[in-house]
Amino acid sequence: MIGRLNHVAIAVHDLAAASAVYRDALGVRVSGPFALPGHGVTVAFVELENTKIELIEPLGEHSPIAKFLAENPGGAIHHLCFEVADILAARERLTRGGARVLGDGRPKIGAHGKPVLFLSPKDFAGTLIELEQI
Repeated sequence: MIGRLNHVAIAVHDLAAASAVYRDALGVRVSGPFALPGHGVTVAFVELENTKIELIEPLGEHSPIAKFLAENPGGAIHHLCFEVADILAARERLTRGGARVLGDGRPKIGAHGKPVLFLSPKDFAGTLIELEQI
């Protein structure tokens, strides 16, 4: 059911500074920033050969990432994103098994323009999980 790891998301206070660190220190390509108002974040992607790192910065003081960064002032890994072929089938299978979908349970369009869902970290050893339909 779960496909490959699509990305690891890291919450940061300063997206431009974090992008520069990854680009300059590691010599990797970093996308330009773009806002996702529906998710309350601005993102940039660090492009790696086998996956991506999503740098996420709060978009406004009411962003869920703002609260996360208040609890993790140095920044931190926020979530793992896994690919699925059918997000609705994955949601049904996971909820039948006891996993909880965050929000209203309906997929939203994510940073790659594809449907995404988030699963409660309480059900996955403290890790927020994002599912992205490929």
